[in-house]
Parts: sequence; C-alpha cells; structure tokens
Amino acid sequence: MDDLNIEDLDLYELLEIDINSTTTEIKKAYRKKALQCHPDKNPDDPNAAKKFQQLLKVLEVLTDNAARSAYDKILKGKKEAKLRHKELDGKRRKLKEDLEARERQATSGTFKGKSPQQLLKEEIERLRKEGSKQVEEEMQYVLNKLKEEQQRSNEGNWDGSTHRIKIKWHVNKNDSTNGGYTYEMLHTFLSKYGDIHVLVMSPKKSGSALVEFKDRKSAEMAVDFEIGLSSNPLKLQWVDPLSRSTGTSKSSLIKESDFESITLTKMRQAEERKRLIAQMMAEDAEI
Repeated sequence: MDDLNIEDLDLYELLEIDINSTTTEIKKAYRKKALQCHPDKNPDDPNAAKKFQQLLKVLEVLTDNAARSAYDKILKGKKEAKLRHKELDGKRRKLKEDLEARERQATSGTFKGKSPQQLLKEEIERLRKEGSKQVEEEMQYVLNKLKEEQQRSNEGNWDGSTHRIKIKWHVNKNDSTNGGYTYEMLHTFLSKYGDIHVLVMSPKKSGSALVEFKDRKSAEMAVDFEIGLSSNPLKLQWVDPLSRSTGTSKSSLIKESDFESITLTKMRQAEERKRLIAQMMAEDAEI
C-alpha cells in the first residue's frame, strides 16, 4: 500500500475512534480528518497530498470487512503481546523473545496456515486491484464539501462596489418618460434576483443606470436573464468586463484587532457609495 505500512499503525487511533466503531462512525471520522488534511487547506505543507492519500488507504482497509478483520487480528495480537511483555521481568522477557524467534524460524516456509500479516497483505493487494466503491464515495463527499466551502468563501468576499452593472435602454430625444422606465420600475425588475445594495438612475443621461447587488449570484442572474420591458428591452453589462470571472481576492483571515476599523470603514463607504456612483455617471454623461 505505497509507503504506508498499515500493520505498523493504529488506524483507529489515527482517526481518533474506537476499535469497535461502526462503518458509519469510521466514515464520519475520515471525513473530518480528510477535510482538515486536504492540500487545498494546507498549502504550506509539502506532505499534505501524501497525508490525504494515506487517509484514503486507511479508510479503504477499515471499510472492507475482510481487510479490517485481518488488520484487527494483528492489532489485537500486538496489544496483547505488549501487555504480556510488560508483566514479565527482564530475564523472563529475554527468554520469551528468544523462544518466539526460534518458533518463527522453525515455522517459516513450512507452516501451511497463513499468518495475520500475510492475510492483511493479501487483502490490501486485493483492494488495490479491485478498488473500493465506499472509498470513492467518501472521497467525492470530501471534494464536494471542499467545493461548497470555497463557494461560501467566495460569496463572503463579494464586494459589489468592484462589480457594478451598467444598465442601458433606448430613449428618444425629448422623451419625458425616460423610455418608460422609472426608478421604482427598475428596482422591481432587478430585486427579484436578490437584495440590491444601491440603484442609481443617471441624473444627466437618459436611458442609463447603475446597480450593485449584495451577492454575486444575484448580480450574475440579473446580467444573464433580465430584459425589462419587451417594448424597450434593457441591456445589462458589467462595468468591468472581468468582474464575472475574477471576483475579489481579499483574504478571509481578518485580524480581530482590525475588525472594528474595517466595520467603520465599510459603513462610511456604504453612505458615500450612492453619491460616488451618481458622480461617476454624471461624468460619463459629459463625455
């Protein structure tokens, strides 16, 4: 099993579970450990990938009845021998070790039965050839969980101010109705996709507005699906063409000492954002 010597390890201790744990408990323990050890969460650990793969091997043995039975015999035998070893004084211990060594030598290659170690090796080789459906399912579960965590992290890093959406529609010259659109109408059309952080109608240029959503998904859906009035369709575009693909790269590891300062800053930004957008649109209209 690659460079992982199963028979020399306590797999239950590694997963922090009891030897009598059920398969369900083993899987649960594996998931917890795998999520902690995955290379994506440990970029500074050069052995992270190796540890993750080793956990798969451990899961493979403990979720296969035959392999687990062979492993348990070795583990229990070692624990019993260790206990007996402690009970013997130095002299008797040496005699016992010599006797056991002679017995192993005498039976080597002639004993028809298979030792627990041989049985375990055979079971591990079988698993290597056959694969394990349970292991594949658990690995996929862990990967899905990691993907969900990443998605939640991305959502948490969303900053609508860097992903503004420009809205345009046709307006005839001297049209006092602004092409049939009002602030309230635009807000109704857009709010069905999610919470709007700010919506501003251009104060100087008819047929133009800017919107910021509070989360990425809402913004993306609005750009993809909103058409407005069929008689005068809306055209939604990212102000920054790279907004959809890049997202923000802010670290989620914010120091506690910085939290108050960051919170106050964001509050001030929220108050000023509408004014800044209006100013930007006014300048755009003058070009």
